[in-house]
Amino acid sequence: MAFTSSIFSHNQQPDKLNEPNKLKMDRSIIHLNVADFAVAVERRLDRRLESRPLLIAPAGAARATVYDMSEEAYQAGVRKGMPLDRAARLCRDAAIRPPQPARYEQAMADLLRQVLPYSPLIEPGEQDGHLFVDVTGTSRLFGPPVDVAWRLRRQALRASALDPIWTLAGNKLVAKVASRLVKPLGEYIVAPGDEEAFLAPLPVWLVPGIEGCDLARMRELNLTRVHQVTALGTARLEVVLGARAAFIDSALRGRDNATVRPAGQKPLQVALDHTFGTDAHAPSKMEAALYTLVEKAGRIMRGQGRVARRVVIAVDYSDGRRCFRQIRVEPPTANDLALFPFARRALHLAVTRRTRVRHLRLTCDRLVFPPAQLPLFEEECQTGLRRDRLVAALDKIRDRFGGSAVAFAR
Repeated sequence: MAFTSSIFSHNQQPDKLNEPNKLKMDRSIIHLNVADFAVAVERRLDRRLESRPLLIAPAGAARATVYDMSEEAYQAGVRKGMPLDRAARLCRDAAIRPPQPARYEQAMADLLRQVLPYSPLIEPGEQDGHLFVDVTGTSRLFGPPVDVAWRLRRQALRASALDPIWTLAGNKLVAKVASRLVKPLGEYIVAPGDEEAFLAPLPVWLVPGIEGCDLARMRELNLTRVHQVTALGTARLEVVLGARAAFIDSALRGRDNATVRPAGQKPLQVALDHTFGTDAHAPSKMEAALYTLVEKAGRIMRGQGRVARRVVIAVDYSDGRRCFRQIRVEPPTANDLALFPFARRALHLAVTRRTRVRHLRLTCDRLVFPPAQLPLFEEECQTGLRRDRLVAALDKIRDRFGGSAVAFAR
């Protein structure tokens, strides 16, 4: 039996200048965000939809959920992932259109082509209208970064009829927060050195990387604003938040060394492998191995402050054939207990032959910052909080006594 892993992360230190007598250049990160991207694309194609609320959802499906919604529907209480029948009751005058992923993918590709001439460092989202652009050091070619941001917005509006928000900051985290402030339309500039002052008066939930369990714990102590949390310092925060205190304090102060990936680079993912000593056929044996992989993947993602939106299972049979299956994780999570049911479902879909299994590969990808919003219902909130606290306690034990110190009897 053997475990191997391959981990891809963009939480790396930016390259340092080779010459020690030169000062490090302040980074300039532009964040472009077409708010409610699917809605914007549909309205671009059908101008009649501009004057009314719009829901993007598969209307004919038995258990349809909202894929995207317009700002008017959001103000009426509609949220992504909400059952369509409930969303339709909340916003009775909304038009409903089915999702068109290929159409949104093409619109993202068009937007990317417009940005490519300005920088090779462009990190797009997944058909969601988000783009990070690193324009550090390009001023001699294209002018100040703020001029580049204005130019990109005008080009998107002229070429694609899409009107993106743009923000400019020294790192991705602060640029993302600024976009959340000015949504659905606007622009924001955070000057170098102003990151901590910019974040200080904001609600904690606006900052990417803060998980629901963190918010619940801080809410118990009446800590709702960034400056209230950072005033405690890391040592006091460790009493409240444990091992995540250092990461949270750094994020709330606007510190982020994450680089903008080059255009075309593969997305971040965590991949883990298990090879059976004796080829397996019993579901219980395969599920036990899978759970160990899920535990390792969850711990890696929690260390990166990320959650997975998809799990992919690859099964290698003893006769050499391979089968892949994938499951969307909704809501995104890095919690072992929440992630395992998705992985197990993908495993059962992949194992469809009577041939024994020699090798399993678990891939968690589409990694994003965890959603900060707490669940709507109190019972669901308490269940998630207990689950997060349990996994956090297990992490502390493993950090102190080793990864194999405690495990579930699976």
